[in-house]
Amino acid sequence: MVEDITITDGSGSAEVIDGTYTVTANVPGYDNTSITPSSVNITQGTDTYAFTIAANGTLTIHVTEEGTAGGTPIASATFVRTDKAGTQYGPVITSDASGNAVFENVPFGTGAPLIYFRQTASDGAHEFVDTLQSIALTTQTQTMEIQNSAGPVRTISLADSNYENLPIESATLTLNS
Repeated sequence: MVEDITITDGSGSAEVIDGTYTVTANVPGYDNTSITPSSVNITQGTDTYAFTIAANGTLTIHVTEEGTAGGTPIASATFVRTDKAGTQYGPVITSDASGNAVFENVPFGTGAPLIYFRQTASDGAHEFVDTLQSIALTTQTQTMEIQNSAGPVRTISLADSNYENLPIESATLTLNS
């Protein structure tokens, strides 16, 4: 007996009688031979069964001031992998001295699902976009360029509070976030 079970958003259901089954997968973007377990014993009284499957693509997020391959790299920018709703999965990934933050084991190829991620921080001297982003990996290894612009120059003034508009000649202000 063959029973195809359609999975949508990580779950599916079907009427399956008791027995031992060999499990195969057809999941675009994933290594179908990595389905675990590859055999399952369906038994009376157990109605829930869980499987996992692995992908082996690599997404490198290259973070620079200019958002270009030859741009000035930004180290210590952080990213998280998410689903399409923005829920975080897995560890925080941090860009290295070359500006590279690497997500390993992501789906790729024809029909592969989008990879969703969000930048959560930069190096403290650069601005970043924290909105949900996505990319479809068409090849096993792919790089996406991300820009983290230098913070804009701000003009700060300091005046004497007792004498209106009298500028303070010399001072240091410290802004802590």
